[in-house]
Amino acid sequence: MPLSHLIDLAKECSIQAVSRLTGVSWDRLWHLVDHSVDRGYSRKRHCIPRHLGVDEKAFAKGHAYETLVYDNDKGTVEYVGDYRSQQSLEEYYRRFSVHEKEAVESVTMDMWDPYIAATKAHIPDAQDRIVFDRFHVMKILNDAVDKVRRQENKELQEQKNEVLKGTRYLWLWSREHIPLWRQPQFRELQQLDLKICRAWAIKENLRHFWNYSSTTWATKFFDKWYQWASRCRLEPIVKAAKTIKRH
Repeated sequence: MPLSHLIDLAKECSIQAVSRLTGVSWDRLWHLVDHSVDRGYSRKRHCIPRHLGVDEKAFAKGHAYETLVYDNDKGTVEYVGDYRSQQSLEEYYRRFSVHEKEAVESVTMDMWDPYIAATKAHIPDAQDRIVFDRFHVMKILNDAVDKVRRQENKELQEQKNEVLKGTRYLWLWSREHIPLWRQPQFRELQQLDLKICRAWAIKENLRHFWNYSSTTWATKFFDKWYQWASRCRLEPIVKAAKTIKRH
């Protein structure tokens, strides 16, 4: 069987599955994968992308993490480092000279302090080049919304009220993603005097932030949103708003 076919199979299946389908031993397949990766690295041009992305990848059922660096323009993985730490990201940055790192225009990441520290230590003018991506910002708010729902649902169930039972994803979905068949139920819930309704409205309102192209107007919008969120008396939302504001 051609080696290229084995590698293509390994991209789509686990090594164990490829071994079962082809009869090639597990050890032999891993040797082929390692060799292919090494060959790919040897052919890769030594340069740092202008627009970097940094993220973590969970494995071992979420008990361990790796650091990933990728090229936002090409969508390619540039580096995989052990652990989710400042040192693991710095190992990537150290591959390049100061002059090479001056070409970096943006580094997209979540709000993980070790990644921020590593980037500030190695990327010139990092304060102006770090970008906290929309997905992670909204995830912070979504987690807060879900905490509000759980707390309120527990309070209501103690009063024999099951109105929030089975509604988790209604509050995590964006308005346009709520299935048609659940929209009448959602409209009815919005008419009720519920804490979760306020939490959801605050979360959805922040989405307008990404429609601004002017720093001045975006700042005015965020300041107004922050005043609303920080004074809503919903502890998870207040905490999330302060986290976003701090960064």
